[in-house]
Amino acid sequence: MRKFRRMRFAACTVAAAVTGIALAAGPASADIPIGQKMTGKMTYYNDRGYGACGTPIDASSQDLVAIPAAWWTTPNPNNDPLCRGVSVEVSYNGKTIRVPVRDKCPSCDRTHIDLSQTAFGKLAPLDRGVVNGITWKFVR
Repeated sequence: MRKFRRMRFAACTVAAAVTGIALAAGPASADIPIGQKMTGKMTYYNDRGYGACGTPIDASSQDLVAIPAAWWTTPNPNNDPLCRGVSVEVSYNGKTIRVPVRDKCPSCDRTHIDLSQTAFGKLAPLDRGVVNGITWKFVR
């Protein structure tokens, strides 16, 4: 299902570019709250292909994170400041990991992050699927 959502986003981006319709942007890059802790939930995915930053990803074997669409600041995510050295530090149950932003989660609300399968497994058993009560923050 995640792959379908990514393809749908790409199709909307192309359609907007062809028709000249502007896509709504998220907060300005200065509004990305680097270092500000948030409480939310995490899920995981294991897709392979190209992430929103335009680079190849394999969420079944690489540590990375898909960030909610609300945090992206440009219509073309490949050019987004989130793709330039921003990571997410995630803490749960006494464990903390740092993972690079490489993808977008179109269906996640502002405090819901979608970790790669390997990153999620470092914090909780995969059979949990959804973990509430995590803390996370953007870091450089």
